[in-house]
Amino acid sequence: MVKHIVFFRLADNAEGKSAAENAAIIKAGLEGLIDKIPQLESIEVGVNVPCAPATDHHIALVCTFKSWEDLNIYANHPEHLKVAAYIGKCKTARSAVDWTINS
Repeated sequence: MVKHIVFFRLADNAEGKSAAENAAIIKAGLEGLIDKIPQLESIEVGVNVPCAPATDHHIALVCTFKSWEDLNIYANHPEHLKVAAYIGKCKTARSAVDWTINS
């Protein structure tokens, strides 16, 4: 199994919306991928609390896949790329870590 974790920091305003509005749109878009990409075993999306420090990231994404190949399929899947394109218009920073889960 492979664990994929990504953090996003969002612009205060992008696409005519606040960071909170964009976080909700991105959360819904990412969570919707579970029904569109069979290789995606699980997905969890968290939006940081409004009172968090300004230096924190706004969104945390946690996914699991059966293999590195499945992660690659997900990363290049047209439905994922649609959500990623919107995130790209809103984000100011991205950090990610991927690792193998010993099961």
